[in-house]
Amino acid sequence: MVSSVTTFLRLNLGTLTSVPLMELVDLQQQIMIIVDELGKASAKAQHLPAPITSASRMQSNRHVMYVLKDTSARPAGKGAIIGFLKVGYKKLFVLDDREAHNEVEPLCILDFYIHESLQRHGHGRELFHYMLQKERVEPHQLAIDRPSQKLLKFLNKHYNLETTVPQVNNFVIFEGFFAHQHPPARKLPPKRAEGDIKPYSSSDREFLKVAVEPPWPLNRAPRRATPPVHPPPRSSSLGNSPERGPLRPFVPEQELLRSLRLCPPHPTARLLLATDPGGSPAQRRRTSSLPRSDESRY
Repeated sequence: MVSSVTTFLRLNLGTLTSVPLMELVDLQQQIMIIVDELGKASAKAQHLPAPITSASRMQSNRHVMYVLKDTSARPAGKGAIIGFLKVGYKKLFVLDDREAHNEVEPLCILDFYIHESLQRHGHGRELFHYMLQKERVEPHQLAIDRPSQKLLKFLNKHYNLETTVPQVNNFVIFEGFFAHQHPPARKLPPKRAEGDIKPYSSSDREFLKVAVEPPWPLNRAPRRATPPVHPPPRSSSLGNSPERGPLRPFVPEQELLRSLRLCPPHPTARLLLATDPGGSPAQRRRTSSLPRSDESRY
């Protein structure tokens, strides 16, 4: 049973500036010593490498410490501290059961300690219940910073807090944490689906639409009628390159020579005419006059 002579203290070192200056120095020194000693005792009980509760941290972070005191204890009737519970509001990013990110500022359990000789006497539950009343919160609305196995068993035994919501930080929240809260959910953007891989670029597609033709006069179409040739349809499947349509057929040799005779003399035309086995009448006349020309030279 809990002793009827216990009392609670709510310490907030950030509000000590309202105390008159003459009393402030002595009071602040005494409270800082008590807080530091409580932090060391809690760290030792939890096997921590360093205290997580100190007077300097409470001043800078404005945390609140609830202290349970036995007024009838020794020495000199000044009482003795049974334990303490440190809480504070923190901005956190937590995940809900849908794995959506939520920015919240819940009341957090930061440190909890009951002296070893006074454990299992109901002091922890009394202190915790007093804090819930003063802060006006429900147990499932709390976030616990790195709770020990002993604290988790305590919460399960007295407040039926068992099912936790997995997090990526050191804080633990329980099922029902979002029951009375409606913070804006910050869902991560969905992973963009990879688009269809194009077998070639747009510039390649434009280039393939144009069939390269030979230069003039090789690009002249034949006079004979030929059935129209349609390029085969492009394959719709990815990875298959489009097929080019057939180029215009080359001009036959006789047709080319006939077209060249209609053009003005040109060095290229003369070379092509020289390859004609029959040759033109003018060419034959020049050839037949070669012996006379040679005789006149001698």
